[in-house]
Amino acid sequence: MEIQDLLEKTLAGMNYELVDFEVAGQSGLVRILIDAEKGIGLEDCSLVSSHLSRLFEIEQFQYDRLEVSSPGLDRPLKKLADFERFVGEKIVVQFKLAYEGQRKFRGQLMEVRENLIDMEVDGDRVITFELHEIKKANLIPAI
Repeated sequence: MEIQDLLEKTLAGMNYELVDFEVAGQSGLVRILIDAEKGIGLEDCSLVSSHLSRLFEIEQFQYDRLEVSSPGLDRPLKKLADFERFVGEKIVVQFKLAYEGQRKFRGQLMEVRENLIDMEVDGDRVITFELHEIKKANLIPAI
């Protein structure tokens, strides 16, 4: 079983959402971002870390360090469901290739329909793109 599938199934069974994960090859670091409807506290991170440590041992998944944390205020947006959940919020999107001459846009997430994402930029213009075009996307924290 792939690590992503293992993490998603395990965390869903614990009532947590896998937001993102990273396995840094050379350093042996596994970094996992989790979320829940009630939010994430230190106890949640500790519980998940303990559970995953035992699971990785059983699955014989090799790693040196495990970090479990909340996604933070600038939560990454990875899945279409993330974009659907945060319609109306301010986001920053970096594209893989230039879109209308630039790669990075800030604006308000307006709508998600099928595989299309609408984002208002510059206060009056809407750009439409697909998930696969995105290199990186994050919420912009409200101050």
